[in-house]
Amino acid sequence: MELKNKRVLVVGLGKSGIAAAMFLRRQGARVTVSDARSAVALAKEIPALLDAGIMVESGGHGLLTFRRQDLIVISPGVPLDTPEVKQVIGYGMPVIGELELASRFLKGRIVAITGSNGKTTTTTLIGKILQDAGLPTQVGGNIGTPVIDLIDQSTDKTLDVLEVSSFQLETIEQFHPWIALVLNITPDHLDRHGSFDNYAAMKARITENQQAGDYLILNAEDKPTQMVAAKTKAQIFWFSPRRPIKQGTFVHGESIMFIPSEGAKAEPIMPVAEIPLRGSHNVENVLAAVCAARLAGASAESIRASVARFKAVEHRLEFVRCLQGVDYFNDSKATNVDAAMKAVAAFPGGVHLILGGKDKDSDYSQMSELLRERAKAVYTIGSAAEKIERQLNGVVKMVGAGTMDLAVREAHKAAVPGDVVLLAPACSSFDQFENYEHRGRVFRQIVNELS
Repeated sequence: MELKNKRVLVVGLGKSGIAAAMFLRRQGARVTVSDARSAVALAKEIPALLDAGIMVESGGHGLLTFRRQDLIVISPGVPLDTPEVKQVIGYGMPVIGELELASRFLKGRIVAITGSNGKTTTTTLIGKILQDAGLPTQVGGNIGTPVIDLIDQSTDKTLDVLEVSSFQLETIEQFHPWIALVLNITPDHLDRHGSFDNYAAMKARITENQQAGDYLILNAEDKPTQMVAAKTKAQIFWFSPRRPIKQGTFVHGESIMFIPSEGAKAEPIMPVAEIPLRGSHNVENVLAAVCAARLAGASAESIRASVARFKAVEHRLEFVRCLQGVDYFNDSKATNVDAAMKAVAAFPGGVHLILGGKDKDSDYSQMSELLRERAKAVYTIGSAAEKIERQLNGVVKMVGAGTMDLAVREAHKAAVPGDVVLLAPACSSFDQFENYEHRGRVFRQIVNELS
């Protein structure tokens, strides 16, 4: 892909947008960036961009800016139905995302992980297993490090382990993973994709460029994920915590087993009891990671040792502290209803649950039965609070806290020894926080200040 002297517009100045702009400039492109935020809001980013010779448009998108380009690179947070983007797509102008751009320059083989929940834990675990096995591995994507920042260190032997979101898959063209994983597909981002079918279709795009020499790993217990099998040319491997499968990973008795091909003998990997992560959903994450790691060349012994040493990823059922017999857990990454339910289900009962944030057209009533069984109270925060309280009315004690600080303090007052205070908000963070990491850090800080 020749970029020298090409006019390229980068839309959206998030982490990946800035990384893309800097990369394009180094490739000799004539780069402009456009962001709807004001120059004041972008005060930290603008000087470095200008110093690199990049033109900056802030405070909105100008249609002329869009039409004067050879290529548009759109950040994941910018919807394709943004008026200016929609119009230039109609003109036939090429519009791709940072993932697609980076993949055209990235060397080595790609291991790509998507799903509604568990992506970051599974991506991190796969990366750790492969690194521990001595395989040249780097990790990035939606997990935090932009894919484009992995290009310089990649070689023909590198395994590039990438967490990819539905927003990133929306703008791929040639993106081609050697090993692709779809962990699960449950309702999320319906405010962006419009319907569950559209959202599921975006997830399925992870395999659209795979060929017969590639691998697709799917959840045998998740019906929407099973449907992806009909859309691939890759070899399909399954994972299941409930039953034996013909090819892939499963739990048999108390052990995780791997079958490399139909008819082959099942290979024991490790006891389930050695998984150090809380919750049945993390057994699924480990099964998926084990399957990917075996296919990528890690040995069973190495995998077992790596999983046993693995610690919970920050903001994902992360233990914060025990105070007066009450455990506090930070699952700020539970940004949809299904993720929040998995977090609650990880505890037998006595849960004081902090719910809320920015709604994503979610149905919180799905949580009713689980909350009746396991929760003592729900503390609502953020702009979704009223909707949550309405949909869960009569199910469990509701406390309209409004803010994180008040929610934690009210839960602290109500909890007794043996209870759990859990942040699993089932919403995005953008009404009160910069991102889910910021939300999790605030929760941790407040909890650690309790006395």
